[in-house]
Amino acid sequence: MSVCPGLHYQTKEETIKRSRPTAAPTRDLPRMNDRIRITPVRVVNADGEMLGEMETEKALVIAQEQGLDLVEVSPEARPPVCRIMDYGKVVYQRQKKTGGPKQHKTQLKQLRLRAKTGKHDIEVKVTKAREFLARRDKVKINVMFRGRENAHHDRGREMLDEIVKSLEDVSTVEQHPRMESGRMMSVMLAPTAK
Repeated sequence: MSVCPGLHYQTKEETIKRSRPTAAPTRDLPRMNDRIRITPVRVVNADGEMLGEMETEKALVIAQEQGLDLVEVSPEARPPVCRIMDYGKVVYQRQKKTGGPKQHKTQLKQLRLRAKTGKHDIEVKVTKAREFLARRDKVKINVMFRGRENAHHDRGREMLDEIVKSLEDVSTVEQHPRMESGRMMSVMLAPTAK
């Protein structure tokens, strides 16, 4: 194919619009640092002293030298009032104040025993149950029966009664010892109200 010197080919340029990722909405946040476009501004330093009116760039330099933010606290005033502060720290303290003390969620802790569990092992489980009850958690103690052990449900009931008796100072029985699913006997203990 030969190209004629006098002919010009026209290429059609297409504009491709790309969607830009949008930042988080900043309507609720005050203007800070580079987002303050109005100049001059009235500046208050971190100690609460009035520094007076000055150019926004100068106030920004002062804030950056201190390692703090320049935050617009009163945008309606003329000139707007800006404060030099650690804005992240202020937000953190505000959230901490509104959060209040953490509440403990009561959990159900289960301890598993067998009909032939030894005395010392039972004492260890009782100690663990006492810890759970001190943390305001409920405790469910299960005695498992397998094979020939099913003939000795009375031994399982005696174990559970002993455990309940040893924990009666820190707990109340919420569900008395009873058989569940044919192979397991259980008792439910709740911490005593303070």
